[in-house]
Amino acid sequence: MSTVKISVLMAVFNTPFDLVKRAIDSVLNQDFKDFELLVIDDGSALDLSLLLIHYCTVNEGKISYIRRKNEGQSLAINRAVHFAKGEYITIIDADDEYKPNHLSSCLNEIQHADLISSFTETVVASNEDYYVVDKHDLHKNIHVDDCILFATLFGKKEVFKSIRFENRYSADSYFYEQASKKYNVKKSQIRTYIYYRNIASSVTAQHKKSRMLNS
Repeated sequence: MSTVKISVLMAVFNTPFDLVKRAIDSVLNQDFKDFELLVIDDGSALDLSLLLIHYCTVNEGKISYIRRKNEGQSLAINRAVHFAKGEYITIIDADDEYKPNHLSSCLNEIQHADLISSFTETVVASNEDYYVVDKHDLHKNIHVDDCILFATLFGKKEVFKSIRFENRYSADSYFYEQASKKYNVKKSQIRTYIYYRNIASSVTAQHKKSRMLNS
């Protein structure tokens, strides 16, 4: 089986196609080219799935499309790890994007680690968007810079094969904490991942909304 340096994994569930295309294009436009992109369609509506299949086919030299029944992002990513051919694995959310030097920057940062997380260039509609629900206290918010963010994780394949994501709030942080017990992990200072926090349908936005309604 042929290998690549990096496998980029993206789970999609009914994200508007224009946002998914933006995310895919940001991967295709990387200055580091030895990668594959695995798009995991987590049971999206048929019209979106057809658009995804067409766009992935047009770029089939770099992209593989996998469809599965809807079980959530964590299980979709776990499934994609099984198919990944890269020495390293990383993630991109379907409504975010990479700066052109994201993959090359991550490779540079991981030279002395097994797994890294990083900061983000965070796009917000208001200052409140910089804050998400604290996993330790669901009645409090913390700044995104104080979080481990799912899609900024970048690490050796063996880390992702030995530790699985769980369907739970803050699955990214839990994964990082479990990895730290066995591997060398670090939080990088780079901000090459563009994180869109101004999208009302995002998971973190929905958690904040639910907490406000129940308070």
